[in-house]
Amino acid sequence: MASLDRVKVLVLGDSGVGKSSLVHLLCQNQVLGNPSWTVGCSVDVRVHDYKEGTPVEKTYYIELWDVGGSVGSASSVKSTRAVFYNSINGIILVHDLTNKKSSQNLYRWSSEALNKDLVPTGVLVTNGDYDQEQFAENQIPLLVIGTKLDQIHETKRHEVLTRTAFLAEDFNAEEINLDCTNPRYLAAGSSNAVKLSRFFDKVIEKRYFLRDSNQTPGFPDRKRFWGGTLKGLHYD
Repeated sequence: MASLDRVKVLVLGDSGVGKSSLVHLLCQNQVLGNPSWTVGCSVDVRVHDYKEGTPVEKTYYIELWDVGGSVGSASSVKSTRAVFYNSINGIILVHDLTNKKSSQNLYRWSSEALNKDLVPTGVLVTNGDYDQEQFAENQIPLLVIGTKLDQIHETKRHEVLTRTAFLAEDFNAEEINLDCTNPRYLAAGSSNAVKLSRFFDKVIEKRYFLRDSNQTPGFPDRKRFWGGTLKGLHYD
């Protein structure tokens, strides 16, 4: 690999929501034919042109860390998983639009990653309320992605998407809803592609251009975690 600056983005969400399929689509621009369960963490790389089409355009590697497991895991599993949460520059929160529980669990996933050094406090959703103060000082860019849009009946789609819009608002994040088996949802020039590019630009800005950034570079070019591998590249 050429020597390019890079950023580390976690991909978090319940097992079965389609994180591996999403990462494969983002990095390979192809549908993942036979998804399997992620054990530990799998790392894939996307090549992104920061501020594309402007005088400051520059190419970066976006490392997407697909973290396996469940928020209901034992403390020992969570402690082991915490090693993946070091030096993160952004987080993509993934939920299944047909599974309301997976949406609610995003609060717990974000809490686990952003408070990795603290003792877990449990569910962040109480009587439908979200403790926004928990993340009031969070400086890490977030993006919420809902999968399996194709599985929602047209008569239910407005109701579901209205609910998930509030979810993204809670995280002060943009929202993308798609079907990981159809690349057209991320086609160049589409609103989803624009949101995705804007998110990656923000992650890069926080890491390399803001004076208060305290992240450290230097991720190795190849990694293997519990069977996870660094795979190929996809250019925007």
